[in-house]
Amino acid sequence: MKTKQNSLNTATTTALHTEGYQRAEQLLGECSNPDGFLAAASEHDNYRRIWARDGVIVGLAALMSGNEALVRTLRATLTTLARYQGPHGEIPSNVDTGTQRISYGGTTGRVDADLWFIIGCGEYWRATGDHAFLENIIPAVEKTRFLLGAWEYNNRGLLYVPAAGDWADEYLHAGYILYDQLLYLQAQRTLAVLHEYIHGSCDHQLLEKQTHLKHLIQSNYWFHNDDEMPDDVYHEVLFKKGLMAAPHCRGEYWLPFFSPTGYGYRFDSFANILVSLFGVAGTEQQNRVDAYIETILHPELPLLPAFHPVIQPVDEDWKHLQMTFSYTFKNKPYEFHNGGLWPMLSGFYVADLAKRGKLAQAEISLQAIHEANRKARDGEEWEFAEYIHGQNLQAGGTKQQAWSAAAAIMATAALNNKKVFNIDGD
Repeated sequence: MKTKQNSLNTATTTALHTEGYQRAEQLLGECSNPDGFLAAASEHDNYRRIWARDGVIVGLAALMSGNEALVRTLRATLTTLARYQGPHGEIPSNVDTGTQRISYGGTTGRVDADLWFIIGCGEYWRATGDHAFLENIIPAVEKTRFLLGAWEYNNRGLLYVPAAGDWADEYLHAGYILYDQLLYLQAQRTLAVLHEYIHGSCDHQLLEKQTHLKHLIQSNYWFHNDDEMPDDVYHEVLFKKGLMAAPHCRGEYWLPFFSPTGYGYRFDSFANILVSLFGVAGTEQQNRVDAYIETILHPELPLLPAFHPVIQPVDEDWKHLQMTFSYTFKNKPYEFHNGGLWPMLSGFYVADLAKRGKLAQAEISLQAIHEANRKARDGEEWEFAEYIHGQNLQAGGTKQQAWSAAAAIMATAALNNKKVFNIDGD
């Protein structure tokens, strides 16, 4: 009887995975248009635009899928973003090509749009060998590279990111944000590979810059259990104050940011995934983060929250969070960035786990991605919600979200030995 039940469970899981993948690929087709990937197939806010961040993340899944039509849509996405590049090199956060409305950000610019653009160009070229594309796009890439260098401000290796300056645009993050530094590192790796191909030689200055940035990340965002001062500390007094203020973070996870006023201490899932996926974290650090993640996952639907712990109305940060929004307040407890569970983030986590050979954990997360994508608010399954409520597990945010579908494709492909990033630091 037990064997029969196990067979039924296996068959049900296989059917879910098959249907989940097929529906995800279908949705990405619906989010494709001649100018690139739309953020969502639903008519909501400005999601029916070509977005830099969303488009490249969806495009990475497209490359992993091998679906030629979707790969062509990534090319169109990158070409559109380059066509609407700003005068200083800024890549649009999003573009409505029909109305010619271009957004480089809301109250501040979106730093990660520029970073994802460079990464996307390199990954598309590496996967396809499309040299005509590279020849046409490289002036835009170089212009963006120059702008990013200016955003270091003090020329010390780290990007300074204003509040609302990246994907967590309605959350309390500002300063030297780890997520953006990791993308900056990957962008520099991409630039080095492109330079070597185009010029037939290494850019030694860029290689030195990469090495320095990697050391800065390792030294400034992980608090060890001893008081020894690591190399490349950005500001010694600030670092010591951070150590004293957050002993509970020592040896647990990578810290999300620091600024002239101090460190942030909440767990940033995207940053803690990328620091491993990009080969910056050591094995012990990866294992400690995995162990921490196990403690914060919802037992019924083990998806990653954007940030943890949740900011509650009784917390000091609540009054500031309530004022951080563009149109309507989204970050109620367990919603959106404030503890909402994101299939997109879990897609990257599966890729990281699979890369490290932790296949059982990866399979569990893939199952959760499909279950989340299948949820519905209006009685119709496979809504592909933007996020899942972190407490009651109800679907939330925008429906028919492209990168929620991309998570299923990315995770499935990763478990079949496909890599998200084929340009790496190895």
